[in-house]
Amino acid sequence: MKRILVIEDESEMRRNLATVLRLEKYQAITAENGRTGVELAKKEPPDLILCDVMMPELDGFGVLQALRQDARLALIPFIFLTAKGEKNDLRSGMNLGADDYLTKPIAKADLLSAIEARLKRSDQQSKREFKPDFSSYDPLLSLGLTPRAAEVLLWVAQGKTNADIGTILSISESTVKKHLLEIFAKLGVETRSAAGLRALEVLSSKLPGSKPTGNGL
Repeated sequence: MKRILVIEDESEMRRNLATVLRLEKYQAITAENGRTGVELAKKEPPDLILCDVMMPELDGFGVLQALRQDARLALIPFIFLTAKGEKNDLRSGMNLGADDYLTKPIAKADLLSAIEARLKRSDQQSKREFKPDFSSYDPLLSLGLTPRAAEVLLWVAQGKTNADIGTILSISESTVKKHLLEIFAKLGVETRSAAGLRALEVLSSKLPGSKPTGNGL
């Protein structure tokens, strides 16, 4: 059973999320503030974390930063729960390494879809023994990409949609699509998944652009 840590200071929202998760056969652990959430994650690392942005004690950005600094917790899928008025802060969260965000009020279908996608991606990376470093797009420049295209590919490798990437980089979706066409042409691939896989290979390599060993990939 997958364990999901819910860090949310609003008691009703926290209870509702936990109830939905338990009905879907997830093990839900809850924390009423960021500091408690970090303590619980360190005590017994969960498979995924849902975290509010604005909280007492320690806000969502502080939680994410603390987790990313811990090698045991750095790769746990992390989804922000944001209020509509906090959208301008999304880039900060994404740059810290958040995997996704959901805007409140959260539809049940959207919540479960995001969780399933992030858990599936995490399982795939684990099986392939990828240990990607998403801190910089510099290694992707070895693929012959422009800096902006490399930055777009960095977010594609983390599962972001065109809309997400546009928000993070403050560019239009049409511009994101143009960069994707450039990426596909340079890499000789036709799909986002193939491009993302190539990026994960490079970002998981000790030397930029070198081919990973094992698994025949």
